[in-house]
Amino acid sequence: MSDTRWSLVWDERPAEEARNLNPAFCAELIARTVAEYHKARKTPLSIATAFLVLPLTLYKPTRNALPGRANTAFAAWIATNNPLLAELPGRVNRLRPVSREALIFSIRYGINALNGGGLVPGAKPIKLTARSSPTTDDVNDARATAALLGRWFGAQPRESAILQGFGVAP
Repeated sequence: MSDTRWSLVWDERPAEEARNLNPAFCAELIARTVAEYHKARKTPLSIATAFLVLPLTLYKPTRNALPGRANTAFAAWIATNNPLLAELPGRVNRLRPVSREALIFSIRYGINALNGGGLVPGAKPIKLTARSSPTTDDVNDARATAALLGRWFGAQPRESAILQGFGVAP
């Protein structure tokens, strides 16, 4: 997946990619993480950390391995799931254009806003209880995981520890 693939107009993208990686849906996932993080910390989520959201929520094996509760010990979970996370930095890099497009979309439409060097809920934040119809279990799982990430990341003492734990750097 090179960056040239993401420069295609939407009508020319493969249908499955256009559905699963469209900016509105991806922006919604990031916005759910931002909203929950902001509720927990009252501080902005760093843009670097926002680039973790899509690779963690859209890839089902990783999503299924994430803890069910935000009070799960981060370092212990990382150590236990290290083999699964070995490919995460590459996935973050491959999805970087999608994440960037989703971030631009979310800021442009007021879903998120830039504040203090990071992301906060914008003037038109999504309702965390919002569900489009029809929907699938996979989409609902991705939404729930994005919200969980916000709470889990918000429970960590430093965002740099999150990035380091997942093996990525800004």
